[in-house]
Amino acid sequence: MSMTKKYLKTKPICKVRFKVEKEVSAESKTVHLVGDFNNWDVQATPMTKFKNGTYATEIALDTDKEYQFKYLIDGENWANDLASDKYIPNEFQGENSVVIV
Repeated sequence: MSMTKKYLKTKPICKVRFKVEKEVSAESKTVHLVGDFNNWDVQATPMTKFKNGTYATEIALDTDKEYQFKYLIDGENWANDLASDKYIPNEFQGENSVVIV
């Protein structure tokens, strides 16, 4: 899993590309990006599956903020991003990934 950040020069926006490699999602049918930025809506941000087996999506986030998120694989398995900027404990006795932009 990985994130790539691209800051816009003309607006306080950062385009973040989230990616789940095929080793993590090889047998999966769907992967969704779920977090603060979409009110933890499990259907709001589906990721696109590419021919090489990876999933990816890009979203625009306001800068100077931190956003918690997780990946939802096949509607039942939650996964953190190993490349996240940090982790924050959540109310379910686990952790959420955090992207800082």
